[in-house]
Amino acid sequence: MTARRRRQPLAPLAGWWHRRTLHARLSLLVTGAVAVAVLTLAGLAWAAVTEIQEQRLRADLSADAQAIAARPDQWRGAPGQFGPWPAGPRPPEPPGPRAGQPHRMRDLGPRWQILGTDATVVGTSTGPLPVTPGARRVAAGGHRAVQEQVIVGDDTYVMLTVPAAGGGAVQVAIDHGPEERTRVAFGLLLAVGCVAVIAGAAVAGRAVARTGLLPVQRLTEAVEDVAVTMDLTRPIAVSGVDEIARLGRSVNTMLAAIDTARRAQRTLVEDAGHELRTPLTSIRTNIELLLAVERQPDLAHRLPPEERAKLLSDLDAQVRELATLTTELVELSREETTREATEPVGLTDVVAAAIGRVRTRAPGLEFTTELVPVTVQGRAGELERMVLNVLDNAAKWSPPGAAVHTVLRADGPDSCELTITDNGPGIDEADRPHVFDRFYRATAARAMPGSGLGLAIVAQTATQHGGTVTTLAHEPHGTTVVIRLPRLPEA
Repeated sequence: MTARRRRQPLAPLAGWWHRRTLHARLSLLVTGAVAVAVLTLAGLAWAAVTEIQEQRLRADLSADAQAIAARPDQWRGAPGQFGPWPAGPRPPEPPGPRAGQPHRMRDLGPRWQILGTDATVVGTSTGPLPVTPGARRVAAGGHRAVQEQVIVGDDTYVMLTVPAAGGGAVQVAIDHGPEERTRVAFGLLLAVGCVAVIAGAAVAGRAVARTGLLPVQRLTEAVEDVAVTMDLTRPIAVSGVDEIARLGRSVNTMLAAIDTARRAQRTLVEDAGHELRTPLTSIRTNIELLLAVERQPDLAHRLPPEERAKLLSDLDAQVRELATLTTELVELSREETTREATEPVGLTDVVAAAIGRVRTRAPGLEFTTELVPVTVQGRAGELERMVLNVLDNAAKWSPPGAAVHTVLRADGPDSCELTITDNGPGIDEADRPHVFDRFYRATAARAMPGSGLGLAIVAQTATQHGGTVTTLAHEPHGTTVVIRLPRLPEA
């Protein structure tokens, strides 16, 4: 519950982000990246300048305080802030004024003060400094040095208190206002610079996004044009070797695949309509004849009982042919995603079951087999229909009393070969390249019953199971159908 509550405040932001265009997202990302970098650098610069100022301030305070603390007696009676050094030995002159010139007290700090051991003021510059508890401890010898901020008048000072030679303490204070004003001015300059750079980054981000997405925009317009015109034969212009060019080539490949599928679908519908028209016309004619006889009983003598029985038998055969053709059309048009999942299948059992079914359909033929145990990855129902179609085709073309020979054997370490040989008239060489095409029927086969889809289903099933199917001439006459499939290693 707590994690869900934490994610809820981010949901509107995520929704807003996903509603933005890719152009806007890229612009925002570029601007955000530049803003983070600029603000990080500005923060580091601010911190560096602040640290440099603090170090310089501490160094100035320490140098001034140590100069006075080394000879406090010479400073107790010194004039004010702008007076010369008192009489006596002078400390080493710091860099700045030339040797021999009077050293002014402002080089040591705007304010200084000398305390006795009891924390009383025994010497000062133009104005007194506050004696803090920390300064009292230093004067009493209880602390080495104390740096703190104090208020003098309306200004804030940084004050350093150090022990003095002979006892007591020395206080030196520098006005903190100039450094603060310098930092404020520097901060304003950084803020103005950051705003200017981020604004420039926003403009540059939009330009970069527009330039970078120009190929995507062109590709989008080309795809939208294809969607409107439905012209899949015109490929999209592609140039270069970058990711956009690769996307364009992938789109062209997809359009070609869609065009091929659409052509195949159109061909299937046209061929199916042509093949369905013949049995439907015959069925309609026979039904109209039977209805005419039923409506006019006086014409019943024109349709003898034997003719009526033959007509009904033809109707039954045509309905069966129509049902078979419909089933085969559904099998051919089924998408791969609608099929059952594959599993290890004993191909030997599948072939044996198919042969058993064909034996009942063609009792006048002899079926011989040479089968070895073979396991393949596939769908048992489709594999049996594939073998059954080949066996039915062999039985249809074999003369009465002929033999159909089936051999299943291993073909190498990871494949198997199924051959079905008949003793029919064979396939003409001109027809052999087309026997696996949909609705193709050789000249000699047009007088025989069939839809021209059986071997097309065989080829489709073999391909979907990673195999191939070919036909060979069998001497002295007949045809051998060879199916090769990948096999699983035997346990």
